[in-house]
Amino acid sequence: MFDWKETIQNINIRLKELSTRTPDTLRGSALLAGAGAKTNHLSAKTRELIALTVAVTTRCDGCIAMHAAEAVKLGVSNEEMAEALGVAINLNAGAAMVYSTHVLDAMDKLKQA
Repeated sequence: MFDWKETIQNINIRLKELSTRTPDTLRGSALLAGAGAKTNHLSAKTRELIALTVAVTTRCDGCIAMHAAEAVKLGVSNEEMAEALGVAINLNAGAAMVYSTHVLDAMDKLKQA
C-alpha cells in the first residue's frame, strides 16, 4: 500500500518544479480547482466526494491522495465515502457494460467485411 502523506509531499515537490517550467498551466489548473468554491452551489464535502469518485474511475493515485486528505479535513464520514465509492464502482461497471456493446458491434461489422 501507499504512504499517502509521502505521495502528497512528492507530488507537491514535483508540481513546484513543473510550475517553474509552465507557470500558466499550474495557474490555470488552480483556477479550475477553485471555481466550485466560488459559486458554492455544492458543499466542499460534496465536491471532494465527487473528486474522489472521479479519481477512482480515472485511477489517479495522486488525485486520491490529495482529495482524500482534503476529505479528512472536511470531516467526510466513512459512510459518506462508502456511498460515493459505490457510485464510482457502479459507473465503472456501467461503462464496461456499455463498451461491451462496442465490442459486439465491432465483431458484427468485422464479420460482414
